Amino acid sequence: MEPPSGTALIVIMVGLTVATGVLDAVSFLALGQVFTATQTGNLLFLGFGIAGQGGLPVVATVVSLGAFVLGAALGARLESALARHGRQWFPMALATEAALLACSALTAWETGPARGLPPGRRYAVIGLMAMAMGMRNVTALRAAAPDLTTTVETRAMTALVSGSLLGRDRRLGYGTHAGPRRLTSVGAMFGGGLLGAVLIGLGTRPMLVILLVAAFVAAVALLVPGMARRRAGADD
Repeated sequence: MEPPSGTALIVIMVGLTVATGVLDAVSFLALGQVFTATQTGNLLFLGFGIAGQGGLPVVATVVSLGAFVLGAALGARLESALARHGRQWFPMALATEAALLACSALTAWETGPARGLPPGRRYAVIGLMAMAMGMRNVTALRAAAPDLTTTVETRAMTALVSGSLLGRDRRLGYGTHAGPRRLTSVGAMFGGGLLGAVLIGLGTRPMLVILLVAAFVAAVALLVPGMARRRAGADD
């Protein structure tokens, strides 16, 4: 089953973008200056850390990068195999992501503050979150919703400016209706990061925040088949 199209897909991808912002807020603020979705930042952090500048972690960053790559590889194999056999690859990918996030939360559920976790358990939490985000990137690429990668906003921000009254580049969308979608994508990431930071600032346990995101992604996975069927029925 392909993902639903049109407005339904945009709503789903915007929601997943908000979830990404929340997760990266948790990983960076509560797990020790490491991202689990924004791997461009991790590549830079790794370089800074190896150079011994900024007090940035090296091991945690390597764990996140490695787990992200593993998640992307597993996600590509799983989703392509499901698609070849006519199975529901989109909701299954979201359900698997939700399961990985739930496992990351439960890994440290009985402990105190996330920063006080023993290194092994903290790396396990980071790794499971990064695996989920690696799979998410594959899912977003396969869904191919314009300007809605759910994890990277640099391109959407560039397209937003270039295709606006400021840039006036018709090849990049000036004169079309792409602006609101791009603005929503960028705003969703900002809103997710803000929401995650506020929750952490209010003293919400980081693992509870991760579990809430997992529940949201699982709910989307359950709703997607019905949305796709309604869309197919409308097209018929």
